[in-house]
Amino acid sequence: MNKRDAVLSLLDEHEPQAYTPAAFFLHFDPQYHRGQGAVDKHLEYFRHTQMDFVKIQYEKVFPRRPEIQTPGDWAKMPLYKRDFYEDQLAVVAGLVQAAKPEALVLVTLYSPFMCAGHTAGEPALTAHIKADPERVKQGMEIITESLMLLVKGCIDLGVDGFYMSTQGGESCRFEDIALFNECVKPYDLALMQEIDRSCIFNILHVCDYHDGYDDLTPFLDYPGHVVNCSLHLGEKQLTGKEVARLFNRPYMGGLDRKGIIVSGRAAEIEQAVEDVMRGAPDKFMLGADCTLPGDIDWDNIKTAIAAAHAYRR
Repeated sequence: MNKRDAVLSLLDEHEPQAYTPAAFFLHFDPQYHRGQGAVDKHLEYFRHTQMDFVKIQYEKVFPRRPEIQTPGDWAKMPLYKRDFYEDQLAVVAGLVQAAKPEALVLVTLYSPFMCAGHTAGEPALTAHIKADPERVKQGMEIITESLMLLVKGCIDLGVDGFYMSTQGGESCRFEDIALFNECVKPYDLALMQEIDRSCIFNILHVCDYHDGYDDLTPFLDYPGHVVNCSLHLGEKQLTGKEVARLFNRPYMGGLDRKGIIVSGRAAEIEQAVEDVMRGAPDKFMLGADCTLPGDIDWDNIKTAIAAAHAYRR
């Protein structure tokens, strides 16, 4: 079974997995963020680690806009058009051409809320939403329109799907879930529904970079063929099986991005993978809960992926 078939088999509940696919991600040095250098580095990493799909890192972060200081200032949010994404789209085109015959090619997509946080700073964005959500929504609409240009550009280039990263529902964020439902979720869904209509394999990533979650309920109806999130939920430690049941779809994860895969010896990493695999759901992909540190030894990742491939349930 080739890598494309191995990953797509996750979506057929009647087809057993020939082996457990695995994938881990990290950001490369800035010199590899654009051009042929970015294409080559992604391919080098993919082939060295033997991961089961190509995940294209998103490096065209929205720039800070110092003029956005108050909720009313979100009306000044500029609409970044396709030319803003040209460097990113060139990397996508190169990797689709080079890697699609052997593996699925997925593009990282940051949510409109996350891009708004890059624009004004995450604390300011949260404060603005609490103070005047209607004004902030003007900016969210502009950001969503811009990101749709990126999404459609990637789809036109032939990507197989997206790794859709979302935030906004963390326990530290909004006391009133209505603010999430009004200012975050509709813009997430606008992009994700377009992706769901157009792509064969998408991963929903509920990102805990800023803080953890007490409740994942707001995300349960988000599209995504597979879900990737932390196993920490409030004071509880979930299992992969519990997450798969909660979201009613296959789960990707199992390893802590700052844990044994970073600091362990090969035998310790192999044991950690075996421990994860023993309790994994039937449809499962090994991964981490988020992006790995950039200075990790790639051989550690290769060891974890090889252990997943070799494990037989």
